[in-house]
Amino acid sequence: MGPLLPETLPLFPLSGALLLPRGQLPLNVFEPRYLTMVEDALGVGRAIGMIQPCHDVPDPIPDSTAIYTVGCMGKIVEFRELEDSRFLVTLAGITRFKVKEELEIERGYRRATVDYSPFKVDLSENQAPVDREALLDGLRHFLDLNALGGQEMMDVNWDALEQAPDEDLVNALSMLGPFEPREKQALLEAVSLTARAETLITMMSMAALANEDGSSGHA
Repeated sequence: MGPLLPETLPLFPLSGALLLPRGQLPLNVFEPRYLTMVEDALGVGRAIGMIQPCHDVPDPIPDSTAIYTVGCMGKIVEFRELEDSRFLVTLAGITRFKVKEELEIERGYRRATVDYSPFKVDLSENQAPVDREALLDGLRHFLDLNALGGQEMMDVNWDALEQAPDEDLVNALSMLGPFEPREKQALLEAVSLTARAETLITMMSMAALANEDGSSGHA
């Protein structure tokens, strides 16, 4: 699938962090093992595999923590080193991957051999259209009900959303939405952009209904 897709990836397990193909994810990196990972990645291809733990665990995440089998490879496109030794990094999503086998920890961080073949659609810019009207209507209903319930929601630039291309719109709502980690994993694993948009609509609808009857705000 090309030289930009290494067979082995360093893994950055981070709960609730969603990186999607052609999306961007800012990271504030401060743990020593991940500072080393970023330094190593900058020297070889700039690739990092973002992946979520299967369960809620306290930080720092133990290396023995089980992780999902599907993550997304990101390429470092912005990098700043701060005076307090932290790194501010922006990853651009390239393609999803499936973990084939975890390798022995090296230089403090987890690594795995990965398979990109189930996600060839990620490398194509010819994505099927999404139902933008249903998606934006679902977002309005979701935000209105949560605001009435006193919950703090993300700020929305409606003009920007309405003018955004389909994939940018779906990525933004998926990555910025106040969804639980397991919901974000479902968005990541959706088989296509159309399926991801439909999953988003379903999640927002279920959360809105739950808010109306006073139960949990998540699907």
